[in-house]
Amino acid sequence: MPVESPPRIEVRRPPTLVKQFLDYLFVECGLAGTTVTAYQRDLTEFWNHLRETDVEATEISLLDVQQHLKRLQERGLALASIARHLAAIKVFLRYLFAEGVLRRDLASLLESVKKWHTIPQAVHYEQITDLLSAPDPRDELYLRDRALLELLYATGMRVSEVTGLQTDQINLDLGYVRCFGKGRRERIVPLGRLAIDAVRHYLTLLRGSLVGVRPVTALFVSRTGRPLDRTSIWRLVRKYALAAGITTHLSPHTLRHCFATHLLAGGADLRVVQELLGHADISTTQVYTHVDEAQLRSVHRRCHPRY
Repeated sequence: MPVESPPRIEVRRPPTLVKQFLDYLFVECGLAGTTVTAYQRDLTEFWNHLRETDVEATEISLLDVQQHLKRLQERGLALASIARHLAAIKVFLRYLFAEGVLRRDLASLLESVKKWHTIPQAVHYEQITDLLSAPDPRDELYLRDRALLELLYATGMRVSEVTGLQTDQINLDLGYVRCFGKGRRERIVPLGRLAIDAVRHYLTLLRGSLVGVRPVTALFVSRTGRPLDRTSIWRLVRKYALAAGITTHLSPHTLRHCFATHLLAGGADLRVVQELLGHADISTTQVYTHVDEAQLRSVHRRCHPRY
């Protein structure tokens, strides 16, 4: 698997401490480039707040953090987004304390924002069937797009995991894919028959002509033979959702939600779903039990004669 390059840091007068911290996350902690980029974005906002209030890194206080979070709230950011900002700031402050920049461990004094347990968006299986049938067989990229959609729904992989998927990470004879998730943790996800057939046809009949003589190892490639990126995959999913008549927002991550929700609705064990999704903590997976409960309530409300 090719080595991922660190994200480029783009801020006014790049703050040395923030850049050192981001390099630490990428090199020492092994976080994915997309995760580091998210930290970069949130910490850049925090750093700009410190500059505007003339606060040096050695003088950061809890009040500075609280003021920054209040400004985010006044901007109308959702609670989940504020919680993400706070999580990034806490890790950054812990790093500054460990490096001796801060004399107090401010991170230990910050309480996490209590996030609402929002139910992940999922769509009914009938709509997923329509989505998977949406690619037009007359389209020259039909085999690729069909394989991509089948793989997303069959594995529940994150879009970043799919863009990084190499041809040697998938074994169609044994029916599994080796996936590298957050923190570059590896997991094995089985493939169903329909996904195996779709990917096999794409590899056998189309991918070679797209790649040509280029030394490209990415599984999914563009019309010009280059690896598909996150934006391209998002656009493809959205394109076929509209073609299937799905008017609600549907993204690659929605297919991940559907993967988990439909498994649990079919009787899968929560621990198994946790492993398949690559969640380090089962509490992250438990949110999908609320989806199933919501479906049960809906059925009860619709069907019970005395509701």
